[in-house]
Amino acid sequence: MGSRRQCVLAVDHGTSGVKSSLVTTAGEIISTEIAATPITFLPHGGAEQDPELWWQGLIATAARLVAKGVVPVADIIAVCCSSTFSSTVAVDRHGRHLGNSLTWMDSRGAPFIRNLVSGFPSVHGYGLFKMIPWLAKTGGGPQLSGKDDIAHVLWWKNQQPDVYDKAHMFMGSKDYLNLRLTGEFAASYDAMTLFWVVNSRDINALHYDDGLLKRVGIDRSKLPPMRRSIDVLGKITPEVAALTGLSQDTPVVTGSPDHQCACIGSGAVQDFQGHLYIGTSSWIQCVVPFKKTDSKHSIAAIPSAIPGRYYAVNEQDIAAGILPYLVDNWLFNNRDIQGSQVPGDIYDRIEASAAKIEPGAGNLIFTPWLNGERTPVDNTALRGSLFNISMSTTMDHILRAALEGVAYNNRWALKYVETFIRRKMDSLAIIGGGARSDLWCQILADVMDRTLRRPKDPVQANARGAAFLASVGLGHITFDDIGDLVHWERTFEPDPKNRRVYDSLFEQFIALYKKNKRTHKRLNR
Repeated sequence: MGSRRQCVLAVDHGTSGVKSSLVTTAGEIISTEIAATPITFLPHGGAEQDPELWWQGLIATAARLVAKGVVPVADIIAVCCSSTFSSTVAVDRHGRHLGNSLTWMDSRGAPFIRNLVSGFPSVHGYGLFKMIPWLAKTGGGPQLSGKDDIAHVLWWKNQQPDVYDKAHMFMGSKDYLNLRLTGEFAASYDAMTLFWVVNSRDINALHYDDGLLKRVGIDRSKLPPMRRSIDVLGKITPEVAALTGLSQDTPVVTGSPDHQCACIGSGAVQDFQGHLYIGTSSWIQCVVPFKKTDSKHSIAAIPSAIPGRYYAVNEQDIAAGILPYLVDNWLFNNRDIQGSQVPGDIYDRIEASAAKIEPGAGNLIFTPWLNGERTPVDNTALRGSLFNISMSTTMDHILRAALEGVAYNNRWALKYVETFIRRKMDSLAIIGGGARSDLWCQILADVMDRTLRRPKDPVQANARGAAFLASVGLGHITFDDIGDLVHWERTFEPDPKNRRVYDSLFEQFIALYKKNKRTHKRLNR
């Protein structure tokens, strides 16, 4: 292994901002800088971001890190990016973006996906005969929610044909950042998965499939060449070196979307080891050694960042993202009346308030479907709700119920991931911003009835994963080393005293979905 002071500049681009960190080849976080990036929500399911703000955030945070001088520039041996999965950018032949990115929350392409995949006989909204080629070649297929990359491209093609025509290539956000770093048009295999035109039947021979490209009507020339996540893409450009203070010889490793970097940064890199991520969204994921599909619950074994391995995942659309929503729209929704700014420790205060309430929140149930849901049900019409409010309900109850609602949804997702892999995952690594809350970790452990292990710096799992990918690519470590390089901070065991109340409320949580899904559809079609 390399020296512990040799570092990777690991870029973790998330929905709310760009976070750049110096991380040693052994996974130690040395220093971090953050820049916020806004998101714009538009009618009919639009959710866009300006890629230029991503880029400015990357350059600014990288430059601040280098200027700190916490490690010599010569010891920054690579740059590697993680970024949101399925946030899509159209670029011209000079690498300039043609307007905003359609993010992973943008569902405006859903009608075009339904036209593409619906038919008779219908199974879970899909035409069986239409889906056979996808299932055979990719193990899955475009989600009806319209939040995959392919739906974004089809939206441009049908609603903004000038953008489609001008586009030299369509790229995921991570590969767009790599393009700006190196000038190279390329994508990692795993980042192209949700374009649903990559034949992954042979995990060691992934390639664009001409039949699938013809089926979706996308020009092959508009998709980037693919590489492994651990491959060196190129060196940073002289312009990037000048703007950041990095050496012009610094290589850029191809990297991976957030799901995969989180997996690797969690230490769960062996078959059937699972992790739970609680960030703006949340997911339960594990590496698997087989190809398989559960179309009903939108689970498929798809290519991972680890060469030669697949992974399975169930993702919740909004998880910790409920907290800024509650802060901005409920707790501090009218500054003129309340006359105060949001305190810097607001999330600590939320945790303290929720901790006052007994498990079960007085039988108050919060459904966290603020932006529809992706899995284990693919339904853009779902919306959040508070059920069973009474005159005794307080804001403390509501905050506790919000944390528990996310936990119920993750228990729902866990059920189908474990069914998919045909085994129980007794222990899960827990990472992401939500993992910093001891209360939320314990709620999740209790609701899901699983042991949760929190690594050191859980919010830095994506950056750590990006650094590990670069370290593997440059020969400093192997994937087998990673489990021993992740250091565990605390373990949360499920409390048996809370089993009955959470089992009962989870049953009612599922009943609320089943009884109200048609109403949601009528209200939000």
